[in-house]
Order: sequence, then C-alpha cells, then structure tokens
Amino acid sequence: MSSLNATLSMDRPRDVTPTDALRTGRGPTPPEGAPQHGRARELEGYRGLVGLTIVAFHVIQYAAQGGAQLSGFLAALARFETVDLLFVMSAYLLTLSYARAAINQTEARSAGQFLFRRAVRIVPLYWVGVTTVWALRNPTLPGDWVDLVEHLLFVQVFDQERIFYTLGPAWSMSLEVIFYLLLVLLAPLAIRSCARITSGRRRGALLLAGTAVLAAVPWAWNSIAFLVAHVPFDNWPVYFGPQARFGAFAAGMALAVVVALRDGRPMFSGIWPSVLRVTGLGVITVGAVLSHPGSWGQVVFHDVAALGWLLLLASTVLGAPGQLWSKMLSWNVLTWLGLISYSTYMWHEPVMMLLEHIGLINRSAEGLPISIAIVVLFSVGVGWVSFHVIERPTSKLRMLRDRNGRVREYYPELRHRQSS
Repeated sequence: MSSLNATLSMDRPRDVTPTDALRTGRGPTPPEGAPQHGRARELEGYRGLVGLTIVAFHVIQYAAQGGAQLSGFLAALARFETVDLLFVMSAYLLTLSYARAAINQTEARSAGQFLFRRAVRIVPLYWVGVTTVWALRNPTLPGDWVDLVEHLLFVQVFDQERIFYTLGPAWSMSLEVIFYLLLVLLAPLAIRSCARITSGRRRGALLLAGTAVLAAVPWAWNSIAFLVAHVPFDNWPVYFGPQARFGAFAAGMALAVVVALRDGRPMFSGIWPSVLRVTGLGVITVGAVLSHPGSWGQVVFHDVAALGWLLLLASTVLGAPGQLWSKMLSWNVLTWLGLISYSTYMWHEPVMMLLEHIGLINRSAEGLPISIAIVVLFSVGVGWVSFHVIERPTSKLRMLRDRNGRVREYYPELRHRQSS
C-alpha cells in the first residue's frame, strides 16, 4: 500500500439527471435548461465523445510527463484539450432558462433553487472521489489537511501547489462552481436591465453584449499576463483561474441567448450546419497547432478553442433536425457514455495511476495506443459502477424540494396534528 500511495502522489466541467430512460429506449432525461424541442440525446452524445477524448488526452499527457518523446499526431493530440467544450455546454444549458426569463420577462428560478439542484448534482460524487483519493495519498494522519479542505471547498484552483493534486481533473469543477455563483449574481441583474427595454431583440442584443464583455476578460488577462507581465505559463492560478478560463463559459452563455431569441426555431439548414462544424473544428485545430509550449498561442488556446466549440455546438442546437451529425450523436453507445461521463471523468486519473502501478500500462510513446485503450476500458467500467452506486442514489436528494424550490412536506397530516 505504501508504494501505491507513492505512485498516487506523483505528478500526474455533465449535467444529466440519472434515469432509467436509456434502458427503456426513450433516451436520457433532458439536461437542466435544455431546449424545449429536444437535443438532449445529441448533447449527451457530445458528453460521451468528450469523456473519451479527455481520458485519452490525460494518458498522453501522463506519458509526456514521464519522459515519453511525442511527435507528429501524438504531439498534436497532447495540445488538443476538449474540456472547454464541457464548459460551453454547461454554460449554455444553465443559462438558457435565465436568458428566456430576461428576453420574455418571465419569472426566473431562485438562486437557492438553482444552487440546491447544482449541489445535489455534483457534490456527492465529487466529495466521495476527493476524500477517497486523499485518504490513499495520506495514509497517516494528519496528512495534508489544507489540500483536502481546499478541494472540498472547490478553491484549489487558486493554490499553485495543490491545484492539480489529489484529483487533478477536479480543478475544472472549481471553475464550474465559481460559474454557478457568478450566474446567480448576474442573472437577476440581466433580467432587471432587460425589463427597461420593450423589444425582445434589443433585450437579446444587450445580453449578447454582456457575454462579449465576459469573453473579452480572459483574452485581455491572458495576453497582458504573458506579453506584458511575462508571467510563465506554469503559474497555474494565473492561467487556470476563472479570470483566465471563463471564455468558454461566455461562449455558452451567448449561445443560450441566441437559442432563447430563436424560441426553438432552427437557424441553420441545408449545408450550413456542416459548414459551422468544419469551421469550428478548423479553428480549434489552428489553435492547437499554434499552441507551442511557452508561446502566446499556448496561453490563448482555450480562448480560441471556445470559439470553435461554440460553432460546433451551434451547428447542433441551432441546426435543422434530422441531420446525419445529430443522428450520430444520438447513437445509444455515445449517449450511454455521456450518461456516465461525470463518474468516468472523476475516476479516470486514479484508475490510470493504479494501472501503471500494477504494470498494465506504461508511459512509453510506443505503448500509448494500447495504454489509451486499457485506461478507457477500465475508466468506463469504474464510471459505470460509480454512476449506479453514487450518482443515481444521490440524485434522489433533489426530491427534497419541489419544482418551485420549496421543501417537500412528505407528512403534512403529521405536521397538522402537531400544530393542532
């Protein structure tokens, strides 16, 4: 166990309510805020694809950290990170209901209701994952209690030493939680500001202007930090904090505003969804090619990628239904992978390290294809177990409150007797 702890101590944003829908053939329950006319299965398919690519990305990254010399296609993949697509999707889905409320001047859900549902969705699995891995890495007390507390409070993204420790990929959950808090602060202000405008289009224009300002912040911050202040890229809180990585969230919020303005009506048909997809993937590829270590391209890659992911996602949620791409995303295997993607994401790094510890994978460039396949297989298996053991049972906690955010009274007659 001690050698395993040493191995785990080395260097190393899903949003669907768990249901039985996939097993009954009806597809996953629509994500919170999903468009009224569907797209739930396509979005779940995106999550499935992103989940697989993130696992592969981290296997490649882990091999590079171990000294593997990457070249050609593998070197390009080592710079092709897809977590920003999760940020775009999360911001899109969670902003959509607020965008509709602002544009149509309807009642929005309360901050308490929103945060309660978010907490039920992400906190149980996150805390189980963090405490489990922390316990393995700290077998004797008191251990690194600062690390544990920072992770449990989602503030590790501000700690240079611990941002990628315990569960490395969990830094993205810190950004997610910060976005939730920002959203519940900005949404009421946006709704009140739109109330002074009579035209729905002008309300939408105001909201889009706000998302543009939010998107400009990381561009300016990253450029000034690198080009003017000469802050090195390994200053993690500078380049991985919300001020540097909120471009993808701003892109998702902008997409939500456009979808709310369209009110479920497709915006692109014919060849145009394909044009958007190709353009988006081209933008991301160019960003990855220019993302050389230690360059300005590496610093702003995520801002460039956010634009590409925005175009890719827009081709689906704003495209006419029945497109071949949408049918591919709705493939049952992809939607199933999307359903368990949060669990897969949370456990794949410790799974990868454990597999190396027992000798099933290595960090050589030659063995990377096999290592990726093995880590994906085991991570998906662990993710499936975690989904059924942790995610599905804890999702029922949301039943403690009704749709209006009020605490449910399961025994109203008992309360009536006590009061009388």
